[in-house]
Amino acid sequence: MPASPSARPRRLLRRFLILLLALLLIAAAAFLVWASTPLGPEPTAGPALQSDAEVRVDRGDWLVFWPAQSDPVAGFIFYPGGRVDYRSYAPPARAIAAAGFLVVIPRMPLNLAFTQAAAADAIIAAYPRIQTWAIGGHSLGGAMAARYAYQQPDQVKGLALWAAYPATTDDLTTSGLAVVSIYADQDGLATPDKIANSQALLPAAAQFVRIAGGNHAQFGAYGPQPGDGLPAISAAEQHAQIVAATLQLLRQLSPEPAS
Repeated sequence: MPASPSARPRRLLRRFLILLLALLLIAAAAFLVWASTPLGPEPTAGPALQSDAEVRVDRGDWLVFWPAQSDPVAGFIFYPGGRVDYRSYAPPARAIAAAGFLVVIPRMPLNLAFTQAAAADAIIAAYPRIQTWAIGGHSLGGAMAARYAYQQPDQVKGLALWAAYPATTDDLTTSGLAVVSIYADQDGLATPDKIANSQALLPAAAQFVRIAGGNHAQFGAYGPQPGDGLPAISAAEQHAQIVAATLQLLRQLSPEPAS
């Protein structure tokens, strides 16, 4: 017996919904695979992940870098870039810790900082002896660090943006934060023009530090990144400039660590 005319549209709708659900499941699976296969770390990050007489490294869901020769009173929370293994930032993080600051890098769910932009809350609660906190991050991690600073202005005193800028909804102009925006002139992703445009969202006293010859990927140690420019300086040279600019911010915020 042939199907009634009213049954045909229902069958077509059911087939369409089944097809749509299948496509959504495929897209979700592809996203999970993409997010779960982050860039890095390069072998050059390996030595920075080892404890020694200068810096103690605790490895887990948080990477924690302790200065071994001092009792830190200030800390720096760092959010990794999107789809970048958090261990890729060990070289600059270790150098900052060696200067006397606690540095904590949380592992983000799916390697994307927007999945846990409030990760700093638990870190701050875990280290009550730290008197002063700054937050920062690279690329997407920097944008989420800016969001945290916008939403929790009483928790942090400083913000270090590494090839990053706030979302337009996170206007920090009246925040009172000390801010440094570190960018590279060969960055093909967080381009110098994008960084310049972000100035309208930051306090008037924000410092902008340009790294001549640097690019986006060399803010960490995770290898080349699609869409990026070619660097004209080494990763070690770029890291040294990033660390120097970040330390200037941290020293501005806090007294010298106790020895």
